Order: sequence, then structure tokens, then C-alpha cells
Amino acid sequence: MFKNLSDRLEPILKKLKARGKLNEGNIKESLRQIRVALLEADVNFQVAKDFIARIADKAIGKEFMDSLTPGHQVVKIVHEELIHLLGSESSHINFSGDRTTIILMVGLQGSGKTTSSGKIAKKFKDEGKKPFLVPADVYRPAAIEQLNILGQKLNIDVFNANDQKDPVKICKNAYEEASKKGLNPIIIDTAGRLHVDEQLMDELKNIKSEIQPDEILLVADAMTGQEAVNIARSFDNNVGINGIILTKMDGDARGGAALSIRKVTGKPIKFIGVGEKLDALEIFHPDRLASRILGMGDILSLIEKAESSIPVESAKDFYKKIKKGGFSLEDFKKQLVQVKKMGPLDQLVGLIPGMNNLKNIKIDEKALIKTEAIINSMTNQERLRHQLINGSRKKRIARGSGTAVVDVNKLLKQFVRSKKMMQKFSKMNLKNELRMGKMIPF
Repeated sequence: MFKNLSDRLEPILKKLKARGKLNEGNIKESLRQIRVALLEADVNFQVAKDFIARIADKAIGKEFMDSLTPGHQVVKIVHEELIHLLGSESSHINFSGDRTTIILMVGLQGSGKTTSSGKIAKKFKDEGKKPFLVPADVYRPAAIEQLNILGQKLNIDVFNANDQKDPVKICKNAYEEASKKGLNPIIIDTAGRLHVDEQLMDELKNIKSEIQPDEILLVADAMTGQEAVNIARSFDNNVGINGIILTKMDGDARGGAALSIRKVTGKPIKFIGVGEKLDALEIFHPDRLASRILGMGDILSLIEKAESSIPVESAKDFYKKIKKGGFSLEDFKKQLVQVKKMGPLDQLVGLIPGMNNLKNIKIDEKALIKTEAIINSMTNQERLRHQLINGSRKKRIARGSGTAVVDVNKLLKQFVRSKKMMQKFSKMNLKNELRMGKMIPF
């Protein structure tokens, strides 16, 4: 996500921060390079132009350039303006106070509407709500079947359209059923087309007129770049949208759509899809994303991922063992399993401040599988007391795990280093200890 842009911006900003003094020429040259980087990332031309102009207005001035750290000040301005460009703050779903909330999912075919409907339903269910999925795409049978499968997986109610062919009636009947059953919110998966056309817009207008949705969310494919921006503008002009879900953000190395769409349409990005799994939907945080783009990491998102993946009691027990020096290979394996639950390692590394700068870092997911296999080949006694593992035991463990003795040695050294590091951390007054006794298991 944003890798190409981050790679281009990093040396520009690094050079700025390294300068002891700045003049107007230095700043203008750096801003020109930033503008080129934005355009190559498929950011809208006018958006890039306005963005650079706002930075120039704040950064060029004698008082500013004579400050002690002018380069750092410019980077700070770039960061602030990037947050402003992305929308300044998160935008949440508008829930109706006196009736069942209706969320209308719209977009072109192939943008990920049906999957996003399931993802957002799961998010609401995890928050304690009772969502209701409604298949209103009567033209693509696979969409109805897909939504029913998602409902079964998530144990969420799906409206049975009973072969109805009128999407407006489906939506009305679904609303009545949801009201009777106390289901809230209703998430309606509408039909899409391969392109914006009059028939599609007329159908959506009819649905909107009849059921008066509280939210109309456009689902757009981030990988289509400026085309996603044009589609958003068209849907907003014809139907009126409240917000945007950008899908396939994990595969979008440029980021042009995310950086342009708010400025061009005036509508906020509310969620981003960052993977195929049903929990791979994140609230869009402009400040956090701006930090990721500039290589500053995103510790808050990392903590949230840890909190959602690691049970509180498990984390407390883990921390107590570290403080008492009782951390074993069995505990080590459990922590690796917990880290895997948090998501792909390359995504997690991108959230750690400074890790974006490590160009040669290689994330090997298979290494975790190998580690688990080695530990699983040990006896319970060996897992609890790694000092027992001598040469003959190492050979047996290697054979049992399908690895080499050198792999077993490597794991044992890694474990000893981790144990020492964690014991050091336990003596520090960590802020994470205040967060319900939890800490990130790294």
C-alpha cells in the first residue's frame, strides 16, 4: 500500500531534513520532486498542484527558513497537508436514531460490493449489532448465492428474496422483515454494471426514493486509480453518496485514488479493504495513513490489531511469565501463532516506525511454519527447559520436523535473544502495560 509513493518521497524528505539551512530554491526544488512523485502515483493533476501550493505558502518565508530545523519543519508541513488532503479525520457510519438504519452499497461490477457488504456486516456484528444482509442484485445470480454463503459463514441473517425480480420491492420487504425481527442495520448489496450507465443509475434512484437510506456507500477499486475517482464523481452526481469504501488497497502500490478521491468528490473514505479475508476491512484514518505514506509507521493500528487478535487473559499470563523469567519455547510458539493471526507479516512490518526504510528486509512467512514444526518435534520437557537440548536431541528434532540441525540451532539462538529482550522490556515502565495489561508480542 503506497509503496511506490513512499519509496519516492523518502529520499526527498530525508535530504530536506539533512540540510542545515534552506533557501527558497531548495524548497521549490524539493516541492517539484514531490509533485512529480504524486503525479507518478496517479494523483489527480489539480489535486497535486493545489497540495504543493499549500505547502509552498507555509514553507517559504525568511522567518521559517532561518529556524533551527527548517528541513524538519517542511516535513511536518508535508505531513499535516497530507492529512488534510486525505480528509483530516475519520468518518463514521450515520446511524438512524429512531428507525432501522439502511446502508445502500453501490458501485460497478467487480469492485467488491458483495464481499464488502459481508465485511461491513461482520464489523457491525463484532460491535454487538444485528446486521441484515439484503441481496438486491437480481441480474447476477452468483451475487445472491455469494451473499448467502457469506451470511452462513458469519452467522448473519440474509433476506430471502424468493425469486423476486424487482429490487425496489426486495428492499421494501427486507426493511419490513428487519423491523419485525429487530435486525439493525440493513446492508443492501445492489446490482452493478461494467460501466456507468443510465439504467443502473435509474434503478438506484428508484431504490433511494423508496427506502430513503441513511448511508449510500460507493465501493470502488483502488487499483483503477483515477478511474475510481471518475466513477465516484459520477455516482455522486447521479445518486448522491455519503462515503466511499476503497477495496484492494493492499494491492495498490501507487495510491492515486486514495489521495485524490476526497478532494475531487468532497466525500470521505470511510473504510479500506486490505485483503480477501472477511476481517480485512479497516476504518480509514487519514492521520495514520499519512504517517504510513511518509514512512513514519502506524503504531496505533498495530496496537489495535494486537488487541483484536490476542485475548486479554492470554496477554496478561504471557506478561507475568516474562516478568518471572518463566518464558518457554512453548510460550514462544504460542506468541508466533498470535502474531500470524494479526495478518501478513509484510503489512505488520509496514506499521512499525522506521521499518519502511529497510529496503533489503525480507519477510518469510514460511519461516514461522518451520519454527512451529521444530518446536512441535520437541518433547514437553524440552519445550519447558531448552537447556536440555543437546546434540543428539537436536538431530532427533531436526529429523522429526523435516529440517536441519542448523535450523534447530538458529531457532534456539533466536529464542534466547527474544527471552533476554523481553525480560529487559518487563523492567521498563511500558505504556502498553496501562492498556489492560497487554503488550505487543514482538
